[in-house]
Amino acid sequence: MTENFLTKLKEDFEPSLNHSGIDGDRLAKRLAKLSEIGATPEGGVNRPGFSAEEKQAKELVKTWMQEAGLKVWEDGAGNVFGRLAGLDDALPAIASGSHVDSVPNGGNFDGPLGVLAALEVVEAWKETGHRPQRPFEVVIFSDEEGARFNGSLTGSMSLMGTLDIEKQLQLTDFNGDSFEEVLEKYGTSLDELKKASSHKKDIGLFVEVHIEQGKRLEKAGLPVGIVSGIAGPCWLEIIFSGKAGHAGNTPMDDRKDALVAAGEFVVAVETFPEKVSSTAVATVGKLSVHPNGVNVIPGEVSLFADIRDIYENTRDELVSLVIEKAKSIAETRGIEVSIKVNTSVKPVPIDESIRKKLEKAFQENLIEPMRLPSGAGHDSMIVGEEIPVGMIFVRSKDGISHNPKEWSSLNDCVTSVHVLKSFVESLMV
Repeated sequence: MTENFLTKLKEDFEPSLNHSGIDGDRLAKRLAKLSEIGATPEGGVNRPGFSAEEKQAKELVKTWMQEAGLKVWEDGAGNVFGRLAGLDDALPAIASGSHVDSVPNGGNFDGPLGVLAALEVVEAWKETGHRPQRPFEVVIFSDEEGARFNGSLTGSMSLMGTLDIEKQLQLTDFNGDSFEEVLEKYGTSLDELKKASSHKKDIGLFVEVHIEQGKRLEKAGLPVGIVSGIAGPCWLEIIFSGKAGHAGNTPMDDRKDALVAAGEFVVAVETFPEKVSSTAVATVGKLSVHPNGVNVIPGEVSLFADIRDIYENTRDELVSLVIEKAKSIAETRGIEVSIKVNTSVKPVPIDESIRKKLEKAFQENLIEPMRLPSGAGHDSMIVGEEIPVGMIFVRSKDGISHNPKEWSSLNDCVTSVHVLKSFVESLMV
């Protein structure tokens, strides 16, 4: 399986991209090696957070970090850091990385590419004899995907000191083990995890390379892009309560059909994002009908609306429009509606000064600097609440992600390393 993955990865590689110390063959072999850990028959990987497979992947990357000359340590949340000292080592570090855990039967690029791209920058400096002015850290965050406890970004929230410990203690995994038990089996503890935030003061900026998980770059014919902001999701739980009745004996003018109301609402939600922002999105992705009988008028429908934007004001404006529409439909149809906000995460716009420096790095590498939003959450979203962040997206074939068919060409992956290297070096002066 690994040989097939490596062969496919290298088959169309352009050797001219091997320059300035960056080696596409090395990057390809490391991606292939990681693909062996937790490999599935379909060609994907299973590496849940805090699993033996995630830990094995971290240990492998640790050996590469050490061989590259980095000082390596792991904090109480399982986050791994590899530090290259700077000429002025007292300055705050520039950090870069991502994660190595996966969703069930996930792909081989989501997370690992960001970690290995950061490490490849260090390898390039080592080969060219370059020593950065400021310290540089390669980071692997724990449990970004959240497959273990249905709650993601555990490692980055631990670093930033924003993890809700009381909530975590209520969680159990797919084996029925508590969060605290899982930590102990992994080799750490709750007390050690609480100490993870002590390192955030040493980081001055974080930049993450990540696959796009969408089609914008592919449609534009571009290998990489600049993330303009990371959308913050707001999840609304909405319940329409009407009156169940016999489908044959209840006249059409004497019904309180909760599903018809919900259907009208779903259609309306699709029209709202464009009214507030070009980057806003809204989705109804889960819907339950009660009593859910073929010959019964639906008496109650519960649904979830996922609303996102990279700007908090327009995201919240969209939330208000959706809530107002749900209430209006219920009033018009003479039924009840209840609305609850289940999740609300603050969006993270990327600072304009960082985007400008990324643009310059793109131009230095003769790439059109296209800006695009991130609709998905990332570790950068959590870090960016307090520390300046930047993100570089890498083209995804057919926009597929969280799937064994997830694919980014080696040419695009290596191009992302060149851009990352140029960007980081621009911050070192």
